[in-house]
Amino acid sequence: MTQAVIETVNLGKVHFSNFLRKRFQALDQLSLTIGKGETFGLLGLNGAGKTTTLKLLLGLLRPTTGEVKVLGYDAGHVKALARVGFLPEAPYFYSYLSAQEFLDFSGRLFALPEKQRKERAKELLELVGLTDAAKRPIGKFSKGMMQRLGIAQSLLNDPELIFWDEPTSGLDPIGRRDVRTILHRLKSEGKTIFFNSHLLPDVSEVCDRIGILNRGRLIYQGKVSDITAGGNYLKLEDFFLSTIQEAEANHKKGSS
Repeated sequence: MTQAVIETVNLGKVHFSNFLRKRFQALDQLSLTIGKGETFGLLGLNGAGKTTTLKLLLGLLRPTTGEVKVLGYDAGHVKALARVGFLPEAPYFYSYLSAQEFLDFSGRLFALPEKQRKERAKELLELVGLTDAAKRPIGKFSKGMMQRLGIAQSLLNDPELIFWDEPTSGLDPIGRRDVRTILHRLKSEGKTIFFNSHLLPDVSEVCDRIGILNRGRLIYQGKVSDITAGGNYLKLEDFFLSTIQEAEANHKKGSS
């Protein structure tokens, strides 16, 4: 049996709006198991609960209900985080630092030795295509360059488990292709990858399994190969849309 890297049981999160004085169920009874070396894509419309799920898995949010384990530890445990890489949806960096300086700073947070920090920063800047911009202030970076730097930072500690929230956001077609190439490389190295994305061609090409969230509930999980063969993302797109439409129709029936 494949070793479980991520396990959630009936995971739920309720947000409370002070302005509207209302409770909002952002995630409802999510049960998932992600195996070692698996690439899992979490899909859903805006507001479905994808980012909330990611934050719960990282320990950035505390669950209202249920349990979550990451690498055998409670989410957010320091021993798990040391083995995790994370790219948020909208990464923010100190604008006055250069890309090289920022990666060195990040390496210090992981207590990497100076020689290793320099070697790793050089290797990752080359991987994401930022070698020529290594000494440029980040404040002068485009959105796509910021995204590339975020990917580099998420891999600095050579993580076993990688969380990416919309990794191709802000990237042009060349950048998206480069990210897919990086994902394939990480898969070949046996990394476990969990990411959210709206871009179904990318999901179709690199994911082993997908999950679909709608209104905070997991309405489908399964192998990409069971939906589409040969990387035909249009079949995945049709499946995704029909699954969402069916869930919405059932929701309206239940509400009436």
